Amino acid sequence: MLTEPTEQHPVPDVLDPFPEGWYFVASRESILREKLIEKTWMGEKIVAWCDGAGGVCVAEAVCPHLGADLGPAGGGRVRNSRLVCPFHGFEFAVSGQCVATPFSPAPRSTSLRVFETREMLGMVFAWWGINGRPPQWRLPEDPPAGPDWSEMGYKTLRFPGHPQETTENAVDLAHLRYVHGYGNVSRVGPLSVEGPCLTSSFEFKRTRTIAGIGELVFDVSAATYVFGLGYSQVDIHERTIGMDSRLWVLATPVDGTHIDLVLAGQVREIRKPKRPIVGLRFVPTSLRAGIMNSIMMAIQKQDVLQDVVIWGRKRFRARPRLCRSDGEIGRYRRYCQQFYPDHRDGGQDRFEPPSVES
Repeated sequence: MLTEPTEQHPVPDVLDPFPEGWYFVASRESILREKLIEKTWMGEKIVAWCDGAGGVCVAEAVCPHLGADLGPAGGGRVRNSRLVCPFHGFEFAVSGQCVATPFSPAPRSTSLRVFETREMLGMVFAWWGINGRPPQWRLPEDPPAGPDWSEMGYKTLRFPGHPQETTENAVDLAHLRYVHGYGNVSRVGPLSVEGPCLTSSFEFKRTRTIAGIGELVFDVSAATYVFGLGYSQVDIHERTIGMDSRLWVLATPVDGTHIDLVLAGQVREIRKPKRPIVGLRFVPTSLRAGIMNSIMMAIQKQDVLQDVVIWGRKRFRARPRLCRSDGEIGRYRRYCQQFYPDHRDGGQDRFEPPSVES
């Protein structure tokens, strides 16, 4: 188990573009629909596919035989649950092992470079390890699921950025007021750090106009669970309606400059709302969660777009001049140190404690 780092050293104003951790690849639904997905992920060109037994493989998109591109753009395809190389027809199972060739027995030593995967509620993650090392920690267990939860909704944004900077929002409560107009923002209990898990809970109120048909006043309590810099889960309870929802904020480095920020969300069935819901009072109960999830996802995307304007243009400061209202940003940055190679290799950490203006 990793522990919270405590040592700090002077460092330049730069972040390694690929911190260690679990990062979103794609939804299982999208992999099944496309049959073979290729993308740039953590600076690598990868492919992902599923077999008929439910297995999934995320692998480097390079054939170990003679280096052919295994992506669909290069002619790679999935046949009978196996990835087939377009150059010489080598076939690979979801384990990554070559299991057949057209002309001779499959060579036992030939296999794809694969990334260990973890699936949660249809979301497929893969592990990116420093120097290729195996997973050092695990994502949390699946949250409760069932027919009372809406289908997962997804929205993806790509922009210049870094996952440490975007995940910092989990502790930066001041920006909720200043950038997004939240009111009565307050922390609930102390920030908690245990190894790779950081927990931040807070409350707020806000008023939003929904689809031009009326206003909703939200009175919200939220608990954010951060596991590394690629996974944040926010459990949300809206008090005035009695609505439960959950949001995943999944930041994945693409090429060392850009990140893909995926928002994934669900709303629990609203059987007996505590107050009328604008535009939904005559909607059957079974449809309310899906409609509210669409509304909530649109609101979340609008908030993130406000942040993107800042994230895409800001520069990381290793020694920020913090004030007392900045809360736990310093502690959050010490938490982040464990995901970088300099810290793990015993060298200098990438963060110096900030000075606090009184």
